Amino acid sequence: MNEIDNEMSFLDHLEVFRWHLVRSVISIFIFSVVAFIFKDIIFDLVLLAPMDPNFLTYRVLCNISRFLELGEALCIQESPFSLMNISMSGQFSTHIKVSIFAGFIISFPYVFWEFWRFILPALHNKEANVARGIVFFSSSLFLLGILFGFYVVAPLSVNFLGSYQVSETVANQISLTSFISTVTTVSLANGIIFELPVLVYFLTKIGLLTPEFMKMYRKHAMVLTLILSAIITPPDITSQILVSFPLIILYELSIRISARVIKNQNKKSI
Repeated sequence: MNEIDNEMSFLDHLEVFRWHLVRSVISIFIFSVVAFIFKDIIFDLVLLAPMDPNFLTYRVLCNISRFLELGEALCIQESPFSLMNISMSGQFSTHIKVSIFAGFIISFPYVFWEFWRFILPALHNKEANVARGIVFFSSSLFLLGILFGFYVVAPLSVNFLGSYQVSETVANQISLTSFISTVTTVSLANGIIFELPVLVYFLTKIGLLTPEFMKMYRKHAMVLTLILSAIITPPDITSQILVSFPLIILYELSIRISARVIKNQNKKSI
């Protein structure tokens, strides 16, 4: 931390943060416009892809089914529902929302980099060097979470909820906004959840978290994991289990990250 940073007032810091925020919003806007223009790719090749029986996830499930000699039990032969638009502005408003969603995902590395540039001057030189790769790891974890949500949780949730019937006389005709909301919410939620190790790293660095604390409340964390999974996923057990599993792994990984941070801090203090 240098003397110039120490001499900056609260309003000066607020002004600096404002410009980081402005640049982040501009980047999101630019990529949102690009996503808006290329709607055929965003919708047909990405968001609506889980409706296609040839979607990657379904092919993998079908191969697993045949490998386990279950026949076609896990194969998806056709979409269990049809999409419909029931609002005059439904498709246009969905187009705008999806474009903003896509713009945020694409620009996430840059947005996080702007955030990192804001807090970097507050760190000591050694701390800054240790956390130099934080933008890369944070962006990678976010992307990994998005991919997990899109290729694992979303298609299974869509097919379970889309094929569920209380009676054969009731056909499933899902609204476009409901389908898109399910896919985008699940994907984004998993992207945010996968940032847990990064959050634990910073909380440990500032002394608000220790590996002992995380181990002591491991059982409580598991319960919170199930509750969080139930909140961010559609109301089916399969989706909740699929989200809970990586959360538990990330929690255990975060304990080791926290322990490593504490170990390095103890070495420096000797």
